[in-house]
Amino acid sequence: MDLIQRPRRLRQNLNIRRMTRETLVHPSKFLLPIFVTEGSGVKTPNKNLEISYTFSVDSLLKYLEEIKSLNLPGVLLFGVSSKRDALGSEALNRESPVCRAISEIRERFPNLIVGTDVALDPYTDHGHDGLFEDGRILNDETVDVLAQMACLHAQMGAQMVAPSDMMDGRVLAIRKALDKMGSADTLILAYTAKYASAYYGPFRDTLGAEVFGDKRTYQMDPSNRREAKRELALDTSEGADIVMVKPATLYLDVISDFRANSSVPVAAYHVSGECALIEAGVKAGVCERKPAVMEAMTSIFRAGADIVATYYAVEIAKWLEA
Repeated sequence: MDLIQRPRRLRQNLNIRRMTRETLVHPSKFLLPIFVTEGSGVKTPNKNLEISYTFSVDSLLKYLEEIKSLNLPGVLLFGVSSKRDALGSEALNRESPVCRAISEIRERFPNLIVGTDVALDPYTDHGHDGLFEDGRILNDETVDVLAQMACLHAQMGAQMVAPSDMMDGRVLAIRKALDKMGSADTLILAYTAKYASAYYGPFRDTLGAEVFGDKRTYQMDPSNRREAKRELALDTSEGADIVMVKPATLYLDVISDFRANSSVPVAAYHVSGECALIEAGVKAGVCERKPAVMEAMTSIFRAGADIVATYYAVEIAKWLEA
């Protein structure tokens, strides 16, 4: 055969493949989602996703000490609370597990980025991300509470707040509130395209949240791609420092669109259901765990993500260290 072009020359051994690899997966690009609850000595795995744990603050500090050498850049804290009411009042409690965790992590691990979820669903008895009345979400009233919540987290020491609620105008309100109180350096990681996905099941199991009504009135329709660009334009104009797509592997086209149209970093959330699918595949013997996880991560970064939040962050860091 008289071939001039032989692409296989770039695949013939490991060092050549590494040298010419277009997409690199590195521990510095991962955020670890962590759930924090009341009590002490708590380290409880999710019943449908055993790689995801809920910690009490004391157990969380021990865990972070155990994984400190992996040099993951940051964590994303979520509250798990038995204290629920219609207003999500616990979200503004300075003594909540999340607030205590922020403060203690910042003291013990000053180089670790502490990001926090900003939404009301861990604290509302109706399970919604915002205030809910007569079968509908109260957008503007919710935004006011979310801005207070973000400011509280910043006061406790969070360097990054992550509104996951999908209310209109919340990024601008949070940015203005943070700046007004002197927290201009606090990052906003906006859940810019959070879809009404069927893959949040293990996450909701962790929260123990029963939802009354429909989250599709504020989370995005999985059918829509152009709408995500509109949300991107809004969030960046309102002051988002990082924009996120959630879920990740099912929305690679949206991640790619964000990369092409955004001047700020793009994050993706590899959600609990996506992880659970991999775990189920491994148990069924249809795939090997490490290659399946790494292929999923590579696809997310290849699509254009700069940052990935995933429950696999610790294991990936260990694999890449080996």
